[in-house]
Amino acid sequence: MTEVNAAAQTQQAQSQSKLATAGLADNFDTFLTLLTEQLKNQDPLDPLESEQFVQQLVQFSSVEQQIASNESLEALLALQQSDAQLKALDFIGKEATVNTRYNLLQDGEAAWEYGLSQEADSVEILIFDEKGTQVRRLDGETGEGVHAVTWDGKDQAGNTLPEGVYEIEIIAKDADKNAIDYATRVSHRVTGVEMSGGQAQVSFANGELVLPASLVTSVREASSAPANSNTSSPDEESEAAA
Repeated sequence: MTEVNAAAQTQQAQSQSKLATAGLADNFDTFLTLLTEQLKNQDPLDPLESEQFVQQLVQFSSVEQQIASNESLEALLALQQSDAQLKALDFIGKEATVNTRYNLLQDGEAAWEYGLSQEADSVEILIFDEKGTQVRRLDGETGEGVHAVTWDGKDQAGNTLPEGVYEIEIIAKDADKNAIDYATRVSHRVTGVEMSGGQAQVSFANGELVLPASLVTSVREASSAPANSNTSSPDEESEAAA
């Protein structure tokens, strides 16, 4: 199984949140200890001014509220993640369009779509294997808009490559050799849904490719077309609730 996702970023964000909460709790305990000692050891002839005492209590309350807010936010995020997973369950058995550069080579074919923001002077299509090694170079269509790419699964020397996950890269340039923005997408039938790093993931080809559900842009009833076909009618698509 190959998993292409943003789980690492999600886990990092959660870890940072936990560290921040732990830091606030430590500050809270330290503040309480210092305030207690200050009250115990203050000079009876020169007691703590009431204004200073109030300011410290305000700081005390502020720290407490920040800790409570962090805990509430974590609970809210957990509910949102659960809701996202439940919504993603509706994708199972349907064909989903996903914004990604990765796709599966199956039955000697892998298909992508790419869109150009403007007409290009030249377009190169580079295909890489799971190790990041370039295995094929193709010339692409240069017109503004969306174009289909179908790769026959062979390397530059004509050798048939093994099935698996491959990545596409588009190098589009205008007449002045300036790079042109592009986007890529693939379509597959969803075979499963799971949670990873607190994020809903959708899997294709029985787990051979796993992508974040947040990258799904549309879903539609599965047709008789091949699983990696990108051909669809706009009227058939319904926008996914990401």
